Amino acid sequence: MRDLRIQVADLTEEQQRADADVEQVKSRRERDQAMVDAGTIADPKALQRMLGELESLERRISDLEDVEIEVMERLEEAQGSLTERSAELDALEVQAADLERARSAKAGELDQQVAETADERKQTASGLPEDLMTLYAKLREQKGGVGAAALRRRECGGCRLTLNASDLAVIAKAPADEVVRCEECGRILVRTSESGL
Repeated sequence: MRDLRIQVADLTEEQQRADADVEQVKSRRERDQAMVDAGTIADPKALQRMLGELESLERRISDLEDVEIEVMERLEEAQGSLTERSAELDALEVQAADLERARSAKAGELDQQVAETADERKQTASGLPEDLMTLYAKLREQKGGVGAAALRRRECGGCRLTLNASDLAVIAKAPADEVVRCEECGRILVRTSESGL
């Protein structure tokens, strides 16, 4: 965008210079033509030079007008590109604002869910033994936020490995209130109706 704005500004200045050049040469031509038309040049050689000068000025005006047209075309193209980019930027800014509103709304929902989950966790954990909570907190820190995992279909929900038959037999014989851990990852295993014991 910045480069396009600079290009438009540069071309605008270039067009103004080209316009001024054309006007300056036209002014000189009009002045010289007025002298010829008024008959103020009596010397035939001077008149011949003046007529040659007028022809030269006509060619110069034509050349300058060609330059002026070329600059105008480039300026028009640059302005079109700038307008197009500006419209794209405006659309992106609208989209970014929409996404920011959606992100803020989602963040609010997630914050509420986190608060509700924290309250639920606090209530659930309030009746558990302190040593179990200490072990869970330690494992959670070591294992990327997951200190306990469900045992489903003979698979640890933490490391996703299937427990072998002997480990399953040990878990099946353990009392329901005994803490059992995965032999592979060390997480606390939560037995469920789908454990496969």
